[in-house]
Amino acid sequence: MPMDALIALRAAGVGLLLDISAGQLPAVLHWGADLGEVGPSDWEALRRAQQMPVMNNGVDVPLRLALVPEGRAGWMGRPGLSGSRGGRDWSPRFEVVELEVDGQPVTVGVHTSGAGSVRVACRDEGAELELELLVELTPQGLLRTRAGVRNLGAEAYQVDELLVALPVPGQARELLDFTGRWTKERQPQRLPLVMGEHRRENRRGRTGADAAHQLCLGTRGFGHAGGAVWAVHTAWSGNHVHYAERVNTGQQVIGGGELLLPGEVILGQGEQYLGPWVYASHGEGLDNVAARFHDWMRARPQHPASARPVTLNVWEAVYFDHRLDKLLELVDRAAEVGVERFVLDDGWFGGRRDDTAGLGDWWVSPQMWPDGLDPLISAVKAKGMQFGLWVEPEMVNMDSDLARAHPEWVMQTGGRLPVESRHQQVLNLAIPQAYAQVRDQLSEILRRYEIDYLKWDHNRDLVDAGSAGSGRPAVHAQTLAAYRLMDELRAVRPGLEIESCASGGARVDLEVLQRTDRVWASDCIDALERQQIDWWTKQLIPPELVGSHIASVPFHTTGRILGLPMRAATAVFGHLGIEWDITQAGPEELAVLKGWIDWHKQHRALLHRGRMVRLDWPDDELRVHGMVDDSGGIFSVAMVAMPGPMGLGLLPLPGLEPQARYRVQVVFADQIVQLPQAWQAAPIELSGAQLAAGVLRAPVMFTDQVLVVEARRVRADTES
Repeated sequence: MPMDALIALRAAGVGLLLDISAGQLPAVLHWGADLGEVGPSDWEALRRAQQMPVMNNGVDVPLRLALVPEGRAGWMGRPGLSGSRGGRDWSPRFEVVELEVDGQPVTVGVHTSGAGSVRVACRDEGAELELELLVELTPQGLLRTRAGVRNLGAEAYQVDELLVALPVPGQARELLDFTGRWTKERQPQRLPLVMGEHRRENRRGRTGADAAHQLCLGTRGFGHAGGAVWAVHTAWSGNHVHYAERVNTGQQVIGGGELLLPGEVILGQGEQYLGPWVYASHGEGLDNVAARFHDWMRARPQHPASARPVTLNVWEAVYFDHRLDKLLELVDRAAEVGVERFVLDDGWFGGRRDDTAGLGDWWVSPQMWPDGLDPLISAVKAKGMQFGLWVEPEMVNMDSDLARAHPEWVMQTGGRLPVESRHQQVLNLAIPQAYAQVRDQLSEILRRYEIDYLKWDHNRDLVDAGSAGSGRPAVHAQTLAAYRLMDELRAVRPGLEIESCASGGARVDLEVLQRTDRVWASDCIDALERQQIDWWTKQLIPPELVGSHIASVPFHTTGRILGLPMRAATAVFGHLGIEWDITQAGPEELAVLKGWIDWHKQHRALLHRGRMVRLDWPDDELRVHGMVDDSGGIFSVAMVAMPGPMGLGLLPLPGLEPQARYRVQVVFADQIVQLPQAWQAAPIELSGAQLAAGVLRAPVMFTDQVLVVEARRVRADTES
């Protein structure tokens, strides 16, 4: 008897209805706002209500769109599974053979749950293929799904693509996703969803500075606070796809998966390819969409529970000049201003005196460090700070002992080396011996020294990324090997934290963040650029995981000069750090820097655990965002370009509890900011509804000026 079931999942205002009719692949009847309780009569009504009509010049049965779309059912859009055995078995007809809800087998009827998980096993006996689908709705209302295909036959089966697709209602016709480049990551782009496919492919072998990041489809004009939005994120650190598609039957989907290179996955009998998780979030406005991602990440068992330590990274202070006396002076200054983690960057290992040599030789350089790292680490620990170290395990310089001994371990194809980038090549970690050597060398470093943190870099795209000898593509295997290496090194030193850095922000995704504790959003630490880069990075990643540093001026990547207030006020809304030779800072600068660090520590619980809110403002020159919780909110008001009029009018502060009352005061303002008279006196007391409505007269601000505003909730027992 074919399975005939409806699975209804509900959590945090989101509902998901999965329909399995007559054993066919599951179809999503609804993903969006919670529809309430669903019973047997509702199921039949919903199924009938959504059934497509038989259209003229179309197939003679109602078109059914499955979670993995099937061409054999008459779907003329992109199929979910593409593959074959030398051209055969390319259009399978799957039937459900197993169905589990929350780990329990089910067969027929309506099955309801709150947050829950669904596993569906499907089979095509003729094509000798099995398809497995995993679907979860988390307690935060975040949906995630993935698909896997297994070859049951004796003849090899090549997987070309495996995607999952989620239907989105027709009123959502405006797309938002992201692009970018080195030092200018997460740049938003909006466009209409027209007939056909909007497909974002990433072929860089890492997430990419130009990655889609999050693909959003919403009602026209949706913003941070309003408009229905459906969004997806493909959680994969190698080649990947995000896409949206609208077909001429009026149906439209968003989805994603891994981008496989030709012949990259060929399954022998019994072997399975499991695609990445595709995460999906629905809400009213982008902030609600982001909140589901943030809340889910914070609920994970491995999410950092301790306060995020204020970090100093020495790169822009010393570069490759690792003189111990200079570094010890930096240690002293760092401790004085309140730094909690001290990170030694590139240049400590092998023959690494510049960026042309030494990558792959993971031992402490006896020339630079004749006494090992002990003198520096001892000084750091004596000041009560954690110690961190820079590594780049997936890369190799050809001028290295490793490359000279094993040139066949370098990724390549066609009997040639790929073009160099950053004077380096990619080490093929899918080769067991290469993997073991890097793992063992780094494990020895972790055992030998008390290291709390690794800044894990990945400084080039994967070009011609094949295995020497066979020449076959190896990005998929390399990505899995990198994950495994992170997992194994963390097992060597329990409690070790890892930062995902890749030429700045080129490896920022939810799968690498299952084994890392921080992302480096960009190599650009120009506060003006970071106002936008961090703003949109946090559309996916909670602020406490986004490294945000106060840098020296002129900025390393732009040459721009900004005052310390703008630099600090931008950085304190993330995982705060310093990228600056503070031994060259004067007493007054150090005092101001320490004041910002002290303030950040005082408010870290709210800044790192609150709910992010962002103001929709019609002009790009103003950026207002904040973090709110039951205690109140902290807001940044930044002018990032010269405004047109002299004043901004009335300024809303969004996201506070409407009925609660708050004392509002400016805790910091640039000297040139002209505050209205009311802001200069005692704190103003207003309700959350009044503040959101925009009753505060905005200050007069000009380019590169900032103020920080605190709204502290007035509790009933403290009211006068």
